[in-house]
Amino acid sequence: MAVEHIAALERAGHAAETAAEHGGIPELPNLISMLSERWHGNALIQWLHRWENLVFALLVALVLCVVAWRHGRKPSTIPTSGQNVLELFVEWMDQFVRSVIGATGRQHTPFIGTLFLYIWFMNLSVLVPGLKSSTSSLNTTVGLAIVVFCYVQWVGIRSQGLLRYCGHLAGSPRDLVGWALVPLMLPLHVLGEFIKPLSLSLRLGFNVFAEDVLLAVLVGLGLAAGIALHWPFGEFKLGLPLQFFVVPLVLIFSTVQALVFSLLSTVYIALMTPHHEAHHSN
Repeated sequence: MAVEHIAALERAGHAAETAAEHGGIPELPNLISMLSERWHGNALIQWLHRWENLVFALLVALVLCVVAWRHGRKPSTIPTSGQNVLELFVEWMDQFVRSVIGATGRQHTPFIGTLFLYIWFMNLSVLVPGLKSSTSSLNTTVGLAIVVFCYVQWVGIRSQGLLRYCGHLAGSPRDLVGWALVPLMLPLHVLGEFIKPLSLSLRLGFNVFAEDVLLAVLVGLGLAAGIALHWPFGEFKLGLPLQFFVVPLVLIFSTVQALVFSLLSTVYIALMTPHHEAHHSN
């Protein structure tokens, strides 16, 4: 009996990766981590384990591309259910972007819509057994911040022109005092332009990370409770499904985090457009 309890406890501990690998922070096992534990000496699997966040991020991107290609490549007059869902999402996202930027915001709808879907699906992928939320890693979210930063600066140069864009970063000097402050204002504005999306990446990463840790803790507690209550099912030891109580919260918070990231990215784009800048100066 003692041997069975030890084996069951070992299986319960497998719900979160070992403290030696993750600094004591519980994490749900994913397909790559389980393969890495099974074939520890395989170079390919260890390489995948090292870059697992990138692998799962690329997997989400591939799924989105396949869905978009499958339901959007040949739109029909009588749309299918998949085409209906895509059209409703595009219409909602277009209204969302234009409500922030204005009539010219439609050209940015593809970028913001893709950003929202990509982040949203990565946030929710932890709910799929064997997958992992890549957005729980700062490497992923900082990469998203860099993409937003580059896009916003490109929008600023394209909409304002290079000279007005540089003037914007210099603080739009109008008099002698303004020009004297350019050496101070220029680095502050450049730093501020990068800090804005970077702060989004930190918020997104830490919130999704906290959700994943909470799920892992509840899974571990559920397994331990099932063992303590001697809850067998045939030859298997089952745990109490405590994680299901937090799944609605994960759905809500994952959606909110993707929406906040997309909304503030839209605001940063709006601040780079001449119309918004003129309105702000008035």
